[in-house]
Amino acid sequence: MKLTTLIACLFACILLAPVTLKAQDVDLLKLVGEDKPKKEIIKNAFKSTRVINSHSMEFLSAGTLDFRILHRFGSLDQGYKNFFGFDQASMRMGFDYGILQNLMIGIGRSTYKKEADGYLKFAPVRQAKGAGSFPITIAVVAGMTMNTSEWADPARKNFLTSRFAYYFQTIFGRKFNDVVTLQVAPTMVHYNIVPLNTQSNDIYAVSAGGRIKFSKRMAFTFDYSYLVYGIDQNIYHNPLSVGIDIETGGHVFQLHFSNSTGMNERAFITETTNDWKKGEVRFGFNLSRVFQIKKNKK
Repeated sequence: MKLTTLIACLFACILLAPVTLKAQDVDLLKLVGEDKPKKEIIKNAFKSTRVINSHSMEFLSAGTLDFRILHRFGSLDQGYKNFFGFDQASMRMGFDYGILQNLMIGIGRSTYKKEADGYLKFAPVRQAKGAGSFPITIAVVAGMTMNTSEWADPARKNFLTSRFAYYFQTIFGRKFNDVVTLQVAPTMVHYNIVPLNTQSNDIYAVSAGGRIKFSKRMAFTFDYSYLVYGIDQNIYHNPLSVGIDIETGGHVFQLHFSNSTGMNERAFITETTNDWKKGEVRFGFNLSRVFQIKKNKK
């Protein structure tokens, strides 16, 4: 009786052993998969797709529309004569749209020279953590501007292509931690036509920007472009902007001071005539409101 019972127990163990081992293998594999870090894209390096003037390394989510109003008053050094700049104003209104997580487009129009502009921004590599991660974001930007103001000399033969200028930029950026983000961006601006033969059609600059977060919803930002080649630096100056970002739900409100009047790459890189050293600084603000147009697929 005891021998029969023992044989039955051994038989049962043999039948159940593969099932038990299989279950254990699945559990072990599952645990291994859970321990392996997944690739995660680093976001919120900046709270906006613009540092202040310049493009930032940040992208809109796919299906997201960003309505932006950029407003800049007159120079503060005029004092009460123009109410410290508030009697004058220049603005740009634009729409940016996220096509993919690493691809976005935008259009806008400025009161400065009645200029329209558009751009395409793409990041072949984005900063991430986990498996297959990369330490920085690399983004490329290609843009075009069109001057729609009246011709300086309507009597002569004017060409539509003369209104166009282009810019090309590569952004290298890194979010070091929850507080500090820095980026650098070599930039080229090309003019189809220039006023004088002595001027270069191509202007080269290196832009730098950063963000230092000092509270949950506020951060200090700066935006600077150094003119390298192709422009008379006795007339034009390096554009510098400093400001504060304030996040309020779906809005990002940027308060800043800048020596530039224009608010697209062609304008603020190549036509900044004001000088910080002389107090020729303008107060302004950028307002960003994000709308989710298309839901992201899970």
